This record gives sequence, C-alpha cells and structure tokens, in this order.
Amino acid sequence: MLSSSKPNGSIKATPRVTFASITPNNIGTIRKLNSVLFPIKYSEKFYADILAPEVEDFCQLVYYNDIPVGTICCRLEKKDDQNVLYLMTMGVLAPYRSRKLGSQSLELILTAAAAHTKPKIDKVYLHVQVSNHDAKKFYERHGFNEVEIHKDYYKKIVPHDAWVLERPIP
Repeated sequence: MLSSSKPNGSIKATPRVTFASITPNNIGTIRKLNSVLFPIKYSEKFYADILAPEVEDFCQLVYYNDIPVGTICCRLEKKDDQNVLYLMTMGVLAPYRSRKLGSQSLELILTAAAAHTKPKIDKVYLHVQVSNHDAKKFYERHGFNEVEIHKDYYKKIVPHDAWVLERPIP
C-alpha cells in the first residue's frame, strides 16, 4: 500500500520533463511558443534552419507532463577557426518557470555539444539583451562568461545592445 502525507490520501506524482526533436509535424508548436516567449518575429529561414538534420540534437521542444512549454533552438557555426554552437533561442512559458526546466534544457544542449564529434564543438555562445539581468545570471550560473557587449544587436527592440556570453566545451 502506498502511503502519503497528504490528508486526502492522494499521491503527488513527480512531474515528467521530456524533450523532442523539432520536426515538420511540431514546427507549428515551436512557432506558437516563440510568438509568446520572444519579442521578435522569426523568419521563415529561421524555421527552415532549425529543421536541418545536423542540428536535431540542439533544437528541441520541451514538455512538462506532455504539455509543450518551451523551446531550444541552436545552429552550428564556424567562427575564428572554431566550431561553435550558437544558442539562438531558449525559453519556457512563464507558468512553468522556476521548475528547473531551463537548467535541464541547457544541460541537455551542453551534453549534446560535448558528445558531438563531427565536428567537435569548441564552445557555445549566445546573446542576452542588456536589460535582462535574470537571464544573464542564469547563464553565468551555468558556466557562461560575458565576453563582450554587442552594440545595436537588436534592431527592433530596446535596449538594442546585447551581452555576448560564452562557455567552452571541454
């Protein structure tokens, strides 16, 4: 028999967090989540690029108890003779924040980056709007460091400047 400390005898199930690769079948869900999560309208090229087979491990839909609640979208780049993973977007719907979903999502990407061998990924980098101190602190807690301020990175939102944060992949 299962015991519980709840007065009505109900058992509290542990929430289930899962991830799914982005496919043509769920790209509409990604579009909808991005429209709610980010103040930017993403191009058709963005959505075509995140369906590319080479980024399958780095572009994921985040589920909480089978409900799609977040997205992670990355692209592979060659930069200064290094293979880098650019974290384009990562977000979780407001009601699901503070449940470690962002940390689990980021760890999934960092683990996939470390395991990627063709090509070997040297570092992960991203932009954070200079007004978003919470996001900057989040990434710093996960081993990212500010390397520069990109002036006028954002064209259609204010402030226009962004911190560039990066983390080497061992």
